[in-house]
Formats: sequence, C-alpha cells, structure tokens
Amino acid sequence: MTFSVHGLAVARGIAIGRAVLVASSRVDVAHYFIQSEQIPAEIERVRQGRNAVVEELQRLQADMPADAPHELTALLDVHLMLLQDEALTGGVKHWITERLYNAEWALTTQFEVIARQFDEMEDEYLRERKADLEQVVERILRYMKGVASPVAPPASSPRRKTQQDLLLDDTVDVPLVLVAHDLSPADMLQFKESVFAGFVTDVGGKTSHTAIVARSMDIPAVVGARAASQLVRQDDWVIIDGDAGVIIVDPSPIILAEYGFRQRQTELERERLSRLRHTPAVTIDGHRIELLANIEQPGDAVGAVRAGAVGVGLFRSEFLFMGRTGNLPGEDEQYRAYREALDGMQGLPVTIRTIDVGADKPLDSKAHKDTHLNPALGLRAIRWSLADPAMFRTQLRAVLRAAAHGKVNLLFPMLAHSNEIRQTLAQVDLARAELDARGEAYGPIQLGAMIEVPAAALMVRTFLRYFDFLSIGTNDLIQYTLAIDRADEAVAHLYDPVHPAVLRLVADVIAEGERQGKSVCVCGETAGDVTMTRLLLGLGLRSFSMHPAQILAVKQEILRADTRKLVPWAQQVLDGEEPAALLAS
Repeated sequence: MTFSVHGLAVARGIAIGRAVLVASSRVDVAHYFIQSEQIPAEIERVRQGRNAVVEELQRLQADMPADAPHELTALLDVHLMLLQDEALTGGVKHWITERLYNAEWALTTQFEVIARQFDEMEDEYLRERKADLEQVVERILRYMKGVASPVAPPASSPRRKTQQDLLLDDTVDVPLVLVAHDLSPADMLQFKESVFAGFVTDVGGKTSHTAIVARSMDIPAVVGARAASQLVRQDDWVIIDGDAGVIIVDPSPIILAEYGFRQRQTELERERLSRLRHTPAVTIDGHRIELLANIEQPGDAVGAVRAGAVGVGLFRSEFLFMGRTGNLPGEDEQYRAYREALDGMQGLPVTIRTIDVGADKPLDSKAHKDTHLNPALGLRAIRWSLADPAMFRTQLRAVLRAAAHGKVNLLFPMLAHSNEIRQTLAQVDLARAELDARGEAYGPIQLGAMIEVPAAALMVRTFLRYFDFLSIGTNDLIQYTLAIDRADEAVAHLYDPVHPAVLRLVADVIAEGERQGKSVCVCGETAGDVTMTRLLLGLGLRSFSMHPAQILAVKQEILRADTRKLVPWAQQVLDGEEPAALLAS
C-alpha cells in the first residue's frame, strides 16, 4: 500500500530506488552497581572502547578515497575531537568512581548530561552536534559489548538480499536509497563505495551532517522524517522528493511513472544549468550580479570555484574552532587555513567572518558554563570576541597575514551598538600594530558588518560610516525581528522570510548601501532560495552569497530577470500586507 512520510527537504531533486535500511545503532545498556575494587577495570573498559573507535576513525581517514567529499573529513575530525573531550571521559570516570555505576551506565549517563547542554544551544548547527556525540558514544558501547559495527561486512548471504548484500553486490543495477535513524560520518564514508541515489533519516535538520554531505554529493535527501526507518521495510520501492521533503513508499505504477518523468526533467535541468557555469550573471537589462559562495572549511573553496562562484561571500570561521578541547587554533594554524581558502579560490576574493560563537555554545566546556536564561540574546558572536580580546586579536592577526596573499574581506557578526563598532575597529588597529612590532607582513583588508539584528538595520547609516560593505544575515534577522526561535517546533511555523517587517528592513539596508555607493550582500538562506531571487533583484540587491550547490539555479533566475519590470513589482510586494501572495503571482 502506498503511503508517504514527511520531513525536511535539505538537498533538492528526485531519487527512486530500493530501500537499504540501516537499523538504529542504539545498543541496550545494562544498569548495575559495581564494587569499589572493580573501578579501575571499568574505567579501563571505557578507555579501550574509546581507543578502538579512535583507531577505527583514523583508519577511515587514512584510507579516504581521493574523491571523498571534504565534509566527511571535517566531520570525522569532529568525531575524533569529541572522543578526546575531557567533558566526556572525565564525566564517565566520575560516575564510575563516585556512584559505582558500571562502565556502560556511566557512559550513557554522561552522554545525557552533555546532550542536555547541546539541546540548550541556540545555534542550529552546533545543537545538532548532539547527534555526532550520540554516534561516538554508541560506537564505544558496541566495542565494549563486542557487537559488530553496523556497517561491518556480513559473514554470510541469505537467499533474500539483505542490506549488506545490496551494499557489496557489484552486480546490483537497481538504484538504492539509504534509510536510517541517523548516519555518522564514518557510516557515510563506508557507504560511499556503493552508489546511493538519495538519503532519508529519522532525525536531523538542515545543518545536520547527513544534510551537509548530501548537498556536497549533490543527491536528494530528506531528514527529520521521524519514524521513516521503522515504517519503511528492507527492499521497499521508495521515492525521495528532495524538493518537497516527502518520501513515498511502495508507490503505485502511476505515481512511479509521474516521478520517473519528474526525475528525468530534473536531470535535464541540471544538465542545462551546468552549461551556465561560465556564463556571467547579468540580467536582461545589463546589471551584473555577484554570485558568491558560503563555505565552512578551507577545502570547500575548490567546490565553490567549480560551481561558478566569483568569490567567497561568507567563510564561517567558527568551524575551525569547533570540537577543540581547551586549546583553540593558534594564529599560525588559522593563517594556514585562510591561506588554503585563498589558494583554493584562485585569486578570487574571500570574505572571512570572525568567530560566531557564544556562552550558549562554549568551545571549552571546562572554561565556559551556560548561565543565560536566553542564550540567543546572550554573550555571542562579536560580544564573545570583545570579551576575550587576546583570542580576538589572534584571529585578526591571522586574517591580516593571509591578506598579504590575496583579496580578503573581514566581516563582523551581530554588531548592534556604536561603541561595539569602535571597540571592534580598535582591536583591528591593535592587531596591525602587533604585526608591525613583529615585523610581520600583512595585507590590506575591507571591513564589513553583518546586519542580523534589527537595531543594526535601523542604524544602517551609522554602520556605513564605519564599514566598507554590509552583509545581511537573513536567518538571524528574521529570528530577531519576529521574536521567533526557529528551532522551537511550537513557533517555527511563524518564522517567515517574507514578513513585511523583515522585507522592509532588508529593503532599507539595500537602498542605503546603494545611496552611499557601498556593497550590500545577502548571505542567509534567502540568498539561495530561487523563489526570492526576483524580489531581491527588484529591491536592488546585486550581491548574493549561498551554498555552492544553489548558485547555478539562482544564476538562471538572474539571466531571465529584467529589473526594470521587477522594481515596481518589488515595491508592490513591499507595500502589501501579504507579500507571500504577491510573490506567488
């Protein structure tokens, strides 16, 4: 019987194939108290399990295929760092020593303690790292219990093809789609040898590792599909609609034919789009539009160039800091990372955003404790950097040094006050003075500010007196303007990119930038949403920054656009009470 499961669309397109089920790797854990003399042995069991997982992940890294997505390497690094985090290992020792819990019980108890901290984080990406921690813990548990890894090769092959048979049988020519509760980066890497047409997971969000890897591999994916792994049976025919975020199980011949046609159309469209890679992004009436890429790691720059980006509009530098235990990356390490991004962009400009973390997402669990009732409004982004000027100047010096080797723009997040602006610029001057005192070479940089707080949008004229360019972070701007926690399911439906108040703030910032002859870029999710491209063009936007996979689709919209017609229409949308209805017209 045909039925559908709904989730979040994270990678566009249609995939049709047989389901390969990966059962949840959750291991049943025994709970019992031990004797005092057993404490060293229990601690040793955990240590051996952890070391075994470390060795496994290091082997996977060493055997990494040359064409493996860069995101897999980065995510394996995150897992290795989580394994060595004192918050995990120290906590486990505490439960064994002080409470006399058995090793497995101690490990899962400490996981729950840390998981609660992740749940309280405001940042969506970091909050979803709880899934990485869970996978690390479950791998340790499997080694402790002597259970084979869920991706281990099968010992035998039953008559009916199982998940492992499908993975290992090179003669299988039926497309396969992967259905799982969740997938770790290590699982993804081991599955890479098999050609999966798409992915479905019960959990995860738009920034979960499965979503990131699916986008990097440019295959359809739906995450957050809740009970999909329980409802779908092994070898079921499955359709993944990555555009709508829907999974259709056991489709009827009519539905299968319909989606088969849509799949062929999508493939033809991708082929057509690929021909635009080297076409300049110019509107019908001659406006040249700048299409930039958002990246998280230096190695992402190569993919950005391949996608046709003319630069990096947002290098999220906090990804270099994530998962560190105690020691943050030093000046030389950061300098090398920024140099690598510049080299990868082959002379194209790179905009580096300073670290965007805060009290709600501590980089060192021992040094920072979350004491804020509302971390979204707490010590985060530029506030966090200004509270630790030594760390801040370390990053600034690294960026300035990298600027000697290419065009670098420096972007500051979450500014809202004039005194914050002055303090920030003073730190830049101090960083230059420190490099001068050392006789270290550095290059010129353009300085910019993120507009992601309504106060900043309303103070745009003040901001433009101090900065060379502005970048609108629509994700946070929407959240703060509408007082909506987009991660809270109870109110997430009110998160509205086309709310009249949001559009007015965006339009005013773009218009003021144009009046003063300074660049304004949009770098949030809105920039890569093709349904918003015409409106942004009509509002006067000439610089977009997005995930590399979205660039060609947005470019196609630009090539078809005539801003002479879009400007009056955009004003209509701006003045209307229901912009969404006008957008659809």
